[in-house]
Amino acid sequence: MTLTLREGDRQAFFEAPFHAYSPAIGYVSPMRGDIERMLDPAKNPLWRAGNPFRFWTAHRGDAPVGRIIAHLHRQSNERWGWSRAQFGFFDCANDPEAGRMLLDAAEGFARDQGMDELVGNFNLTAMQQCGVMTGGFDQTAYTDMIVGAPWLPDMLEASGFARFFPMTTFEIDLAKATPASAPLDPAHFTFAPIRKSTFPQRMEEARLLLNDGFHDNPMFVPLTAEEFQFQAGELSTILDPRLSSVVKRDGEPVGVIIAIPDLNGFLKATRSRIGLATPWHFLRYRMNRKRAVIIFYSVARAAHGQGIMSAMLAETLARVRAAGYDTVGGTWIADENPASLRQVEKMNGRWLHKLHLFRKVLA
Repeated sequence: MTLTLREGDRQAFFEAPFHAYSPAIGYVSPMRGDIERMLDPAKNPLWRAGNPFRFWTAHRGDAPVGRIIAHLHRQSNERWGWSRAQFGFFDCANDPEAGRMLLDAAEGFARDQGMDELVGNFNLTAMQQCGVMTGGFDQTAYTDMIVGAPWLPDMLEASGFARFFPMTTFEIDLAKATPASAPLDPAHFTFAPIRKSTFPQRMEEARLLLNDGFHDNPMFVPLTAEEFQFQAGELSTILDPRLSSVVKRDGEPVGVIIAIPDLNGFLKATRSRIGLATPWHFLRYRMNRKRAVIIFYSVARAAHGQGIMSAMLAETLARVRAAGYDTVGGTWIADENPASLRQVEKMNGRWLHKLHLFRKVLA
């Protein structure tokens, strides 16, 4: 069948992974509405901030068998001194011609923008999802983890991309988890849960703690209130207040941990679409949830090196276990962050997947 490239087809962009991958790959799509919001220049603050983007789908006959988006994140380039275009949502069937067509389109965008390199996956920034899966393909992923097919790294390397910045996802069996440090002194430290009634205040505290604690991390760009709300605003509908909290010392926020119930079972059951059976599937998911996932955690820089991170994680895992969950997953830790890797090892965690960024220098 003839291979064609289409630009700007949002429906095909959402549908492509369902045609590209068998269920054995383990890919789980974000909700269709979330994909459409990400691609909407009127709604996504990333595009409203003046960052250009284009997206494409590759079609065999009428079926979309691959997709990719290319964009600039000017804030990253300005903060880190790069001349970089980014690609994301690179999903493709085991069809080298289709993969080459998609990557060539993204490279053409990068060259048109006068950039020196093309780097990805970023879905859509380093503060959301990043990386290409390069190992652990047989491991079951959690919500917000990048999942891809084992042939994608080969497609990228065949198009001149090289892997760098290795990352690892993890899982903690709560029956085997051990405290990594002594508990925080309750005379000075409190855990303020994130409930619907306190959601706006707690989440603004979370944003400020994320920006502060991650200030010096590679690729990080501080999030504006609008960007954070766009990415995290809908968490209020799925949060379990027993899992997430802002840690305060003598009333002042010093740490935050955001964890949610794993949604992948619900997303698989609904094929990431809203339909008549969606409320039933959601109720079933609420009654049977046993897996949680840590989206991020952060401690203010002024409080680094004081054991707060270890104690905060230990307390949170104890609360998650008491709430009836069996396991906790973590989205990714950079391999160049040995302190965080040790935190997981201290809690008897195990590694699930390997991820890498892929980069092509544009001569």
